[in-house]
Amino acid sequence: MRYVDTTYCAEVEQRCLKSEYSKSNHITLCHEFAPGQRCASPERRQRYCIDEYEYPNQAGAHPPVMVDWYDGEAACEAEGKRLCYESEWVAACEGPEKLPFPAGRKRDPVACNLDNPWIEPRLKGVYSSRPGLQNAELARLDQSVPSGAKAGCVSGFGVHDLTGNLDEWVISEKDRGRSKFAGLKGGAWGHVRNACRPITFSHPPEFTYYFISFRCCADPRMSREDLAKPAADGVPVWRPPPPPAKRKAGPISKGVTPTK
Repeated sequence: MRYVDTTYCAEVEQRCLKSEYSKSNHITLCHEFAPGQRCASPERRQRYCIDEYEYPNQAGAHPPVMVDWYDGEAACEAEGKRLCYESEWVAACEGPEKLPFPAGRKRDPVACNLDNPWIEPRLKGVYSSRPGLQNAELARLDQSVPSGAKAGCVSGFGVHDLTGNLDEWVISEKDRGRSKFAGLKGGAWGHVRNACRPITFSHPPEFTYYFISFRCCADPRMSREDLAKPAADGVPVWRPPPPPAKRKAGPISKGVTPTK
């Protein structure tokens, strides 16, 4: 895991220099941001640990897909970790320089695995109860790369594949209605919201899909006194609350790792 000690601003103002409206996804994408960002809310200090790679946190591995929020939280909990809070994911992505993309200020499909062409999914195959049929469809749709394969897609804190590759479940710090306490960050391998700040909150925590996975975070192994010490600049330290004590009615799944 990577240790992160940084300041975080919940509300920032960033100026986009080059934007594009995606008709198919009904979203505006920024291809390049101006230097700097203005903080429009009180800053706080965050100290935590985050996995260097998407689960299972191994270079060269293929993270499982078809996992819901509960599956991800259970897998992290089994390792003495938890899903990342939204702000932890963002801070790790922006790095100490507070960049809008892990690799800089410009959207870069060479550095990170994104902007791949759309492949129409066959949902009967994606959600098939027959492993062979499901694997065949997931493998056909899969445009991910092994964890860490894109050497340039690393943030200033040494965390890989935060934008692009696979969408990642996080703990939302706001109640956003249908998604409750869940959110999705990173944007997977397509031409979507592949930047540090955007979040998708249109899916309930039970949702699974062929490009959704997760990574884990944890509190650092420090004494309470050291963890609570304010930074030299006096910025107050944020202590994350316990993860939502939620469990789904059905069994916990380890997801699917498609094989070609």
